[in-house]
Amino acid sequence: QVQLVESGGGLVQAGGSMRLSCAASGRTLGTFINYPVAWFRQAPGKEREFVAAISSHGISTYDAGSVKGRFTISRDNSKTTVYLQMNSLKPEDTAVYYCAQQRIPRIPLSVPASYDDWGQGTQVTVSS
Repeated sequence: QVQLVESGGGLVQAGGSMRLSCAASGRTLGTFINYPVAWFRQAPGKEREFVAAISSHGISTYDAGSVKGRFTISRDNSKTTVYLQMNSLKPEDTAVYYCAQQRIPRIPLSVPASYDDWGQGTQVTVSS
């Protein structure tokens, strides 16, 4: 099994920036490397919400309307780490952020049920 570990969360002021990392580990990383990876977020009492997704080669990205123009998803050269660069943060961005990967191709990419492996989440708190 591939394990996904998110890091980089914390407390920032509104208008600030933060970069989250999702590192994959395990004996096999083929699905993480070769299939889409996504970021979701969840605030207390709310449904898990799609943030952004990226293709295996980083040639295609897809993000939610609520973060468009502010958040950028990317992969490093090894393709074993996926990042979420968050700029112009707003208090409503406060949530636990999770990364997820597919083991079987599914659509739509914007729903949690399309993904098979999940990290433990990292808390992002944006203060006003």
